[in-house]
Amino acid sequence: MENSTEVYSVRLKELADEFKLEVMFVPENYDELLIYSSAVNRPGLALNGFYDCFDHKRIQLIGHAEHQFLSSIPADERQYKLERLAAHNPPALVITSGLSAFDEIMNVCRKYGLPLFRTNYTTSDFQSAVIASLNIHLAPRIRRHGVFVEVYGEGILILGDSGIGKSETAIELVKRGHRLIADDAVEIKRVSEKTLVGTAPEIIKHYVELRGIGIVDIRRIFGVGAVKESEKIDFIIKLEHWNQDKVYDRLGLEQETTNILGLEIPTNTIPVQPGRNLAIIIEIAAMESRQKRMGYNTAVEFNKNLTAHLLRQAEENKKK
Repeated sequence: MENSTEVYSVRLKELADEFKLEVMFVPENYDELLIYSSAVNRPGLALNGFYDCFDHKRIQLIGHAEHQFLSSIPADERQYKLERLAAHNPPALVITSGLSAFDEIMNVCRKYGLPLFRTNYTTSDFQSAVIASLNIHLAPRIRRHGVFVEVYGEGILILGDSGIGKSETAIELVKRGHRLIADDAVEIKRVSEKTLVGTAPEIIKHYVELRGIGIVDIRRIFGVGAVKESEKIDFIIKLEHWNQDKVYDRLGLEQETTNILGLEIPTNTIPVQPGRNLAIIIEIAAMESRQKRMGYNTAVEFNKNLTAHLLRQAEENKKK
C-alpha cells in the first residue's frame, strides 16, 4: 500500500537549529526529544483553565496576547497557571517577538523539564514558518523506483521497468541544461493537500547508475547547476516498451492520472522504441504541461477547430 500509516517525527534540536531559536532552558535529554505534530498552539484558553480540547503534542507559543495576560495577574496565580500548562507535557514552549521571560516561566520549565526557547520572529510569522517546516518533516511518504528531474521548471517523475532507459534519458536531459533530483529511488512526501515533493535518499544523492559505465556523479561532472535537492511533482512520465496491439493516445484529450499518497498526478504514457528521442519528447511534455496550467490546452483547441471545420463543411454540402 502506498498510503503509509507510519508516524514520523523530527528532533526538537533540529527544529531549534533550523530557526536559530535562543535556548533558555533544555533538559538533559534534549537531543532525544521528538516532535510528532505539525500543528502549533497558542495556549490562551489553556492559561484560562480550559483544557478540554488541548493537544499536548503541539509546540506552545507565548505571543503578545499570552504575555500581556500573564503580566496582568499576580505572580502566584501566574505560577499556578504555567504549572498546569507544563503538567500536560507539551514538547516545548517558545516565546515570540523577543519578549521577556517571567521568572515563573523559567522556574516551571526547570521543574517540569519543559524546553524553553525564544525567537525574535513575530508570533504569526513564526507560527506559519514552523508549520510549513513541520509539514515537510512529518509528511507521509513513500519511496518509488524511478527518476526525478526538473525540466523547464516542471518536476517530472519518470517511471518504467528496469532497463528501459530512465537514467540514460535523465543524463540526456541534464546535458540539455535541465536538473537531476533523484535517480533509481525517489523519496516522495505529501506536504499538503495538493502537493507532493520528491527528493533523493541521502546516500545516492546526485548519483546516476549507467549500465556498462557504472556510477556517475552528476554534480562533479556537470556542476552544481545540474542538480537540485527537491522539487514539487507536477506530472509523471511512464515509459513502456512499444506494443503494436495497444492503442496509444494521439490527441491528448483524455488525461491519465496516477494515484500517489492519495493525490491524482497527471500522467503521460510514452512508448519506447529505437529512433524516438525521449529527452526531446519529455521537454515537449513539460512545455505542454506549463501551457495547460496557463489555460491553453492544445488538444481541446484542436478538437474545437476541427469540429467547427466539419460543421462548416456540412453546411456547405447542404447548400449544394
